[in-house]
Amino acid sequence: MAKIKLEYLWLDGYFPTQNLRSKTKVEEHENFQGTLEEIGNWSFDGSSTKQAEGGSSDCLLVPVAIYPDPDRINGYLVMTEVMNADGTPHVSNGRATIDDEDDDFWFGFEQEYFIMDTATQLPLGFPVGGYPAPQGMYYCSVGGKNTHGRDLVEEHADLCIDAGLNFEGINQEVASGQWEFQLFAKGAKKAGDEIWIARYLLDRLTEKYGYYIEYHPKPLGKDMDWNGSGMHANFSNTTLRTCGSKEIYAAICESFRPFVKEHIAVYGEFNDQRLTGLHETAAITDFSWGVSDRGASIRIPIIAVENGYKGWLEDRRPASNGDPYKIAARIIKTVKTAKV
Repeated sequence: MAKIKLEYLWLDGYFPTQNLRSKTKVEEHENFQGTLEEIGNWSFDGSSTKQAEGGSSDCLLVPVAIYPDPDRINGYLVMTEVMNADGTPHVSNGRATIDDEDDDFWFGFEQEYFIMDTATQLPLGFPVGGYPAPQGMYYCSVGGKNTHGRDLVEEHADLCIDAGLNFEGINQEVASGQWEFQLFAKGAKKAGDEIWIARYLLDRLTEKYGYYIEYHPKPLGKDMDWNGSGMHANFSNTTLRTCGSKEIYAAICESFRPFVKEHIAVYGEFNDQRLTGLHETAAITDFSWGVSDRGASIRIPIIAVENGYKGWLEDRRPASNGDPYKIAARIIKTVKTAKV
């Protein structure tokens, strides 16, 4: 028998931006294989996370995904859904709203973020009382003059890979101290699970560096001439991957036009500060799409066009602090309205 540390992760009830919560359950197992079938449900005090009243505070944690915890001996990361006491999905449970039971939808999320210094409350590379050199030399840079935080970013990448996430890459972004990682999964729910696990590993890692991660899409203020942080959502279904039709691609892009408000509502808090029509964004009130157009709401990648309109689309509007479950759920709902 061995002692196994199970870190149960869930999203709290804060609105509109939910936070990750977690707690550790230690169990004895013999020959533990790291599967969902070997672990059970748990509960927590929902009155402490804006998910219940004190007089009836128990909420259920139902495991939906499990990964090895690369930073703990005999440790596992358990992503869960929050359920009411009667077993129905809690109102804060965005994962339960995803209509993709057959995993036909594939998602690749590009998670941007700022690494902040806890001492200065500023992004890495920002001097106290001033500003670094203008953006331009930071994007995909190398060298101590323009690159800040690489040690943390590289360690985070290794942790994600060791945990078994389908981690696809990292790069420094256009502002000082701003970085991005990419994850891809076949199945919308799995894609959301892996983004949240990756965020957890990143946030936990900052505890030993004296940093914290800022997911606010415009942490330097809406009037600053710096790119904000997004979480571009690359998505496809069987139709997009196989249709070979410019007309079908156009029809799917156009299906998003009537639902601008519905998408923006779940694409992240403070996104109006980022989606201004500047800095490679479309205005938050507008909708546009185009081939290889990073200033559009939805971009048709040139690779998909060169492959005969077989590939994917990129929704460039989601903010860095958006919930990937809710983003995926809304995209799927809209795509299913397309008349193709």
